[in-house]
Amino acid sequence: MRIVKILSVMAVLLALGTIAVAQGGQVLLNAAGATFPYPIYSKWFDQYHKLHSNIQINYQSIGSGGGIRQLLDKTVDFGASDGPMTDEQLKQASFPVLHFPTVLGADVPSYNIPGVSAELKFTPEALAGIFLGKITKWNDPAIASANSGVKLPGDDIVVVHRSDGSGTTYIWTDYLSKISPEWQQKVGKATSVNWPVGLGGKGNEGVAALIQQMPGAIGYVELIYAIQNKIAYGHVKNQAGAFVKADLASVSAAAEAASQSMPGDFRVSITNPEGKAAYPIASFTWLLIPAKFTDATKRDVVKDFLKWMMTDGQQYCEALAYAKLPKEVVAKEMKAIAKIE
Repeated sequence: MRIVKILSVMAVLLALGTIAVAQGGQVLLNAAGATFPYPIYSKWFDQYHKLHSNIQINYQSIGSGGGIRQLLDKTVDFGASDGPMTDEQLKQASFPVLHFPTVLGADVPSYNIPGVSAELKFTPEALAGIFLGKITKWNDPAIASANSGVKLPGDDIVVVHRSDGSGTTYIWTDYLSKISPEWQQKVGKATSVNWPVGLGGKGNEGVAALIQQMPGAIGYVELIYAIQNKIAYGHVKNQAGAFVKADLASVSAAAEAASQSMPGDFRVSITNPEGKAAYPIASFTWLLIPAKFTDATKRDVVKDFLKWMMTDGQQYCEALAYAKLPKEVVAKEMKAIAKIE
């Protein structure tokens, strides 16, 4: 019995020693992908480093398409995307990839119309028409009819879109595909599409800059970029017929239905949801995590970060205009972490 106790104590001491080595050694993780969640990811990685000074997570905000590509090429430890990987992309991977929703955000129609300070209202038909290049003037009846009392100029509309592979684009085109059969047929949804009209900007930052620089411009950016850059953005008519502005409450309302019927792999679209209070162009954004790591230390750090992100990390979301994960989704994700080996 005494020998057993001694062996048990030795086992504990050895385990503690292993943990101490793991905690004491420097760990560097490289990641890349979506610009949509970059403000919150930047905050999280900084806060996590403050808690664990030996752990550094470097994140390149290069767009969802780039994040998926680098993950498939194995040049990063994990990726990030605002659109879930397609079945074809998952087949291309030489290893299984897990999707972990991190926060909820929204694409907003941002515009720069000199002399117009009102918050405009956009119907789905107007947005589809603008991005198809069929509505070309700001005073077009399709826009003016939803904005009575607002004096809209007859200026040309300058459409701005992403030039890079982008999850923000995926969300926008996913929405347009749901509300416009013509868009679905001619353009479709993807992180990168053949745009019928417009100028391209790299990243949310690039699109926001172009909108600010070009009178008459309209483009889509993630909510926090519109807020930070003080760019006007409009209300969008939802499936229930209500014009809704993107904010924490309306984005959370869009996620409510999805949280009840979340698929096991977490790949879900919540654009154009039911519900009078729901903002129609909202989405989860995902970290793309390899299911198997050859480096056990990196694996353990990733698993610990995910647990922290889903719990303590969520407190930083709302200050940056992201909605927290629904509790039901967090509970499912916590179980899914066990799949990482």
